[in-house]
Amino acid sequence: MFGALDFFFTGTKSRTAIFIATGSWTAPAGVTKVNYLVVAGGGGGGVNRGGGGGAGGFLNGSNLTVSPGTTYVITVGSGGAGAVPPNSNPAGSNGTNSTFGTLVNGSTGAVGGGGGGNGNQNSATTAAQTGGSGGGQGGNPNTGAYPSGGGSGTSGQGNSGGTGYTSGVPYGGGGGGGASAAGASSTTGGGSGGAGTASSLSGSSVTYAGGGGGGAETGTSTGGAGGGGAGGIGYSGVNGANGTINTGGGGGGAGETSGNGGSGGSGIVIITW
Repeated sequence: MFGALDFFFTGTKSRTAIFIATGSWTAPAGVTKVNYLVVAGGGGGGVNRGGGGGAGGFLNGSNLTVSPGTTYVITVGSGGAGAVPPNSNPAGSNGTNSTFGTLVNGSTGAVGGGGGGNGNQNSATTAAQTGGSGGGQGGNPNTGAYPSGGGSGTSGQGNSGGTGYTSGVPYGGGGGGGASAAGASSTTGGGSGGAGTASSLSGSSVTYAGGGGGGAETGTSTGGAGGGGAGGIGYSGVNGANGTINTGGGGGGAGETSGNGGSGGSGIVIITW
């Protein structure tokens, strides 16, 4: 263990560096190509039938050129905070970006997931946020002055959030988008979070960047495979579940009234050579 770097051998000829927090990596002598996975922090869930947080952006690839002896700053994005009542508060916070120096998508790297939108029985809703994957739209039984649709995702990194319910029960928020699929719209409960994407770069298959589920008064809600938190189901004080750390999963939206949105999961960076 070297600071934030979990360093181990996967075989006599292959080495892997896993970053679960910000740190740095120096390309060893003779190493000019690496494989990589960069996942940003997931977005936080909204409140009051809140939309699920969008997953952090997911970027992976092979044969990336590095310079032997050069040290690269590795940034691991944090998950966005879930929104808290009262209903006039903003949407869930976006996650922050993860980077591998400037080698993967420049200084931007993988984009943090979008926060889930807030629902309200009145018109004071807050729109779902854009991000690596977009947050889900909050549920609202009234259609006036209601921000439309889920937040959009970033091309090549994630997908959009789902749509909230506007016609009464279940008053559900849409699911946050995931790396492999958009968040589901609310129909009979909170919309499910979009599914993430599996990677075996750590040495075993792990799914990352699942969207958070939308919160609702009734029904069910599930987070997307890849660390997405489930939405809260119930009328009062039901929180959304947090996204799983070091997966970039989105936080779940809160239930009907006084619960808090779940926080997004932190990201991860993996390098093999």
